[in-house]
Amino acid sequence: QVHLVESGGGLVQPGGSLRLSCAASGFTFSRSTMHWYRQAPSKERELVATIPPPDGNGNYADSVKGRFTISRDNARNTMYLQMSALKPEDTAVYYCHVATYDWGAMTIRDYWGQGTQVTVSS
Repeated sequence: QVHLVESGGGLVQPGGSLRLSCAASGFTFSRSTMHWYRQAPSKERELVATIPPPDGNGNYADSVKGRFTISRDNARNTMYLQMSALKPEDTAVYYCHVATYDWGAMTIRDYWGQGTQVTVSS
């Protein structure tokens, strides 16, 4: 069974940094494209960053490019999001996501973690 568990969120001042982690299990992590999403209050969930397997270059939303870095440790089945130069508009719940193919049902299944709150405020 797929499990994704985020950690590392918290309260940080503008300009500060945080590192989020996503511990994964129940699927072949090293062969899976992984994603970070975020959802701010009253807004739709948006894609923040993507990292292809086994350790490809990350792709980023324009709003975080140059400030956030996505990475992965396949030996630990863990994905990271290093966030720097944080702004109040980065305040959101951050989720990790993976999509896997269910061969039995012949369909793609989406899995999400429970999310971790990031609040950027002075």
